[in-house]
Amino acid sequence: MAFLMKCCTLIVNVLCLPLHLIEAVGLYKIYKRFFPICLYRCSISYNKKMHDKKKELFQSISDFNKPGGQQLTILEIGCGTGTNFQFYPPGSKVICTDPNPHFQKYLEKGMAENEQLTYEQFLVSSGEDMGSVEGGSVDVVVCTLVLCSVNNIPQTLREVHRMLRPGGALFFMEHVVADPSTWTYFIQHVLQPAWYYFGDGCELIRDTWKHLEAAGFSELNLRHIQAPLVFLVKPHIVGYAVK
Repeated sequence: MAFLMKCCTLIVNVLCLPLHLIEAVGLYKIYKRFFPICLYRCSISYNKKMHDKKKELFQSISDFNKPGGQQLTILEIGCGTGTNFQFYPPGSKVICTDPNPHFQKYLEKGMAENEQLTYEQFLVSSGEDMGSVEGGSVDVVVCTLVLCSVNNIPQTLREVHRMLRPGGALFFMEHVVADPSTWTYFIQHVLQPAWYYFGDGCELIRDTWKHLEAAGFSELNLRHIQAPLVFLVKPHIVGYAVK
């Protein structure tokens, strides 16, 4: 099975040679202008199917309010089109970050639809480098469908740990690689070379939970679930980690 998977993956890699070339010469950046349109449409469908699971996950955010009832500060990494805003506690202050500046148009639409929140700023930055955010300054970091595409998961989690105040929490919902005994695992690996380009760097084959377990949080609440989605992204992890 492993040999067959490698052969099939090689074939897909060969078929993707034009895409590899486009990226090598820098033309792939053009797709980043159109990717927000695709993600906006996909996000609407994802939110409908995952609404109950998101609601269940984010209902615990209020538990991480600052002592004394001060305004809750939430930083969302890879905020995209702002589909998580509806789940945040009213009155929260939100810092939005995304490496793709072309999301801002759709982000502003999400802000307008969720006036119960206060939007502090939009930072164009990668998850691995958010030095403009002061250490220990946020109560909650949110990361949904982001760790599948960052270049360096451990470094991103170190940045999360740095920005969180003591006792603050990272809330996450991520698709991950399937069990190695399944056909989903096989197909995820075979299609990964093509998926990378159409998903703007997204990887189907990451065992993200292992990085969370090794990130040094004082408490990790993590569940593996099967999401009501297309089989390639059914395997998910959801939960939160406390600094």
